[in-house]
Amino acid sequence: MNLRRDVFQAIADPTRRAILLMVASQAMTAGAIASNFDTARPTVSKHLQILTECELLNQEQNGREIYYQLNLNKMKEIADFIEPFRKMWDDRFDKLESVMKKYRSRK
Repeated sequence: MNLRRDVFQAIADPTRRAILLMVASQAMTAGAIASNFDTARPTVSKHLQILTECELLNQEQNGREIYYQLNLNKMKEIADFIEPFRKMWDDRFDKLESVMKKYRSRK
């Protein structure tokens, strides 16, 4: 059975978010990524597998090494999905700020 990974479950994990931040600026090997964590390399490899299955990371073979890099198209797709929610919360916070300013001015 082939389970489809959920992007939002993938980025919910703090280790996977840290990996995404690391490879955002440059492609890195699994070993280079793993050296930043105090866990076993197979654990980091599992995180990389999940991120790759979700298409958040791309793999590029260079000789014997596999380099992981951020899939900017997928990240943009996620950002585009989240944008309406961010706007909704910004609007709500702006309204709350307005109410709080009126409340403070009464005192």
